[in-house]
Formats: sequence, C-alpha cells, structure tokens
Amino acid sequence: MSVAFTKEESSETASETLLPDRPISSHPNLLTETGMKALELQLQQARDAYEATNAIKDINERRRQAASPLRDVRYFAARVRTAQVIPDPTSFDTIAFGNTVTFSRDDGRVQTYRIVGEDEADPKAGSISFVSPVATRLMGKAVGDAVEMGGHELEIISIS
Repeated sequence: MSVAFTKEESSETASETLLPDRPISSHPNLLTETGMKALELQLQQARDAYEATNAIKDINERRRQAASPLRDVRYFAARVRTAQVIPDPTSFDTIAFGNTVTFSRDDGRVQTYRIVGEDEADPKAGSISFVSPVATRLMGKAVGDAVEMGGHELEIISIS
C-alpha cells in the first residue's frame, strides 16, 4: 500500500527512515589487522542494534529506530567486503603503511603517528589515514628527511 493511503504519521515516519547511505571512500580500503578486527566489531554492533529494533511493536517506531543501524550495517558490510589487510611492516628504513613515525615541526613540536587505514584513523589517539596530507607527504621518506607541509617543515626523527 502506498504511504499516501496511510495515516499522516506513517507518511512522516517513512520519510524519516530513508537515510542516505554513508559515503564510501574511493581510495583502496587498506587496514591493519587491528583495524580489520575493529571494523568487524563495528559491523557486529550495527547488526545487533538493528536486530534489537525487531522487538519494537509499533511499526513506525521500529522503522525510525532501525534506520540508522541498517545504514551502518550496509556501510560496515561494504567496508569489510572490500578490506585489504596489510601486514605490519618489517622494514623501518622508509615510511610505509602501518609504520609509526615521529617527526619534529619547525616550531619545535614533536609528534608521533601511526599510518593506518581511513576507517581506523584517529589523530587524537595517535593514528592518521594513509591518504591524509601529512601521511602522503611522509610515505617513502627516511629518518633525517624533511618535507614541506603547509608552509612548515617536518623532519623525520624515527620510524618504527
């Protein structure tokens, strides 16, 4: 039956449950092993949240409550399906995916980040995406190299 033939509340609810899909990056979906486990956990949590909405008796409320978890299930399922797990690096000569790099800025600050996949990046926790501007400038560089970033110089101190 068309929503046009149901009560007005159902029409409003139907439009509320049509959430657009979360955008998926066009970059390769590279992940560390830890990142893959976290992504699988997020998928399971989204599935659990969606399943929990089945207990809601009111159909309109169920649709409203299920919209976000269902969107997350679609997103995380796609990300798990396209994931490429990259083993931890065995070389510390040059910066690569999975390495932790420490660099100094020309203003004296010293920062350390691990270069990881987009879904696992969290700069506040010390990880940045391999497609971030800083990481793309650092990839392939060695200790002692310097790169220009936004009018400032970053000098690589260590790679682990």
